[in-house]
Amino acid sequence: MAEEKQEKHGEFEREPVPESKTRGLKAFVGMYAGEHCAGTELMIGPLFVAAGVSAFDVVFGLLLGNLLAVLSWMFLCAPIAVRARLTLYYQLEKICGRNLVTLYNIANGVMFCFLAGSMITVSATAVGVWFHFPMPGLGDLYPNSIGWVLAVLVVGGLISVIAAWGYDTVSKVANIAAPWMALVFLGFGIIGLRQFIEVTGAEVNSLSSLWELCTTSIWKGGDPLPGQIKFTFWHVTFFAWFANMAMHVGMSDLSVFRFAKKSWHGIAAASGMYVGHFMAWLAASILYALQLHIDPANTDVLPGPLAYRAAGVAGLICVIVAGWTTANPTIYRAGLAFQAIMPNKSRFAVTIGAGLLATVAGMFPAIAMRLLGFVALYGLILMPMGAVVFTDFWIFPKLGLQQYYAEHRGLKINWAAGAAWLVTLAICVVLVKSGHPAFQLYFVALPGWFIATALYIVLSKLTQKGDV
Repeated sequence: MAEEKQEKHGEFEREPVPESKTRGLKAFVGMYAGEHCAGTELMIGPLFVAAGVSAFDVVFGLLLGNLLAVLSWMFLCAPIAVRARLTLYYQLEKICGRNLVTLYNIANGVMFCFLAGSMITVSATAVGVWFHFPMPGLGDLYPNSIGWVLAVLVVGGLISVIAAWGYDTVSKVANIAAPWMALVFLGFGIIGLRQFIEVTGAEVNSLSSLWELCTTSIWKGGDPLPGQIKFTFWHVTFFAWFANMAMHVGMSDLSVFRFAKKSWHGIAAASGMYVGHFMAWLAASILYALQLHIDPANTDVLPGPLAYRAAGVAGLICVIVAGWTTANPTIYRAGLAFQAIMPNKSRFAVTIGAGLLATVAGMFPAIAMRLLGFVALYGLILMPMGAVVFTDFWIFPKLGLQQYYAEHRGLKINWAAGAAWLVTLAICVVLVKSGHPAFQLYFVALPGWFIATALYIVLSKLTQKGDV
């Protein structure tokens, strides 16, 4: 009967994934490469240049930050995923109680939809090159043409349908698209470097002369563009580490790695980090630096035109497909979050609804144009619940505290978990508002994780005192 129920739901939203449905490393390598070598890389890479980053800071900061991200997937997220084999949302329901996890799932699903919306925005900029309608600039907040709205609607609708078909469809699309996209992004970097050499007249015949070009013409350091925060080595490192904080430290990818045969399959995230969040970010920033070098007044960050100038039609197709493969798993995760709130509704219908919300968000370019700050804020909001899951799973048994306390006591709200989440966020907001450089938005999540862990342990000791 349980197996029939699992097969009926298809994605095992409220059941452990059976061993027969687990997948090998290859499925995750393709998915992570496809998700993180994506259209948004053509937004994030240019924003590094806009932030006045230097060559040393961006290259070595990305090497370290992406390593920390991969280790977070391998040692924080994946081990819990393959042992419990539950979605994040069902696991949190057992820990936090139905009412509290409903609030969390709303926040999580909405943030996923906004993130997917920025990816739809990216794909729509490629459509704009073909149809020549006005597109938003770096400072725009609202849609600025009917053509833009229609392009986002079409792209978002197609992406939503694919995401609604489930994990298998998302994984297949990623595996097909990922190798080709990686080659195109590599082409962006090579073509951008060649064009830089041509316009600057630089003589590049060794690694040292290439590095000199990078330090003097591409990632020059100096002041950021108006409205941007100055980025240093530590900004780059922490951004790369926490760009996907919601997924690894925040544990959202429990929903993905519950399908993995082994916990070490978390290493598959490296395919996304070093192909997407290293090579693709650098390649995209080269294209934007070239644009600024040719015309310092042209500060627009539009992936479609950037890709078209570098690789023509192939570049445009890459932008569309890259945004597609990134938004697919993001909308899939959002659908799981909302479906956990409405378990009697079909996941297909709920995911379509999430896709529509993402599409509406994609019409507003404000999220995409401020993606560095949004990603940091998004991870910060969801991070404390990741600490709660980690603590409940690994630390509570060693302290003699009850795991899955809400399920054990039949609680609607586990106040220890709720207070740990909300108080941690309040403390982090106060730290950011203090204006101290060490507590900028990009850094504050690290101490926040330890604050959330400590709060949850202390509050759980109080609430479970005397409990049998």
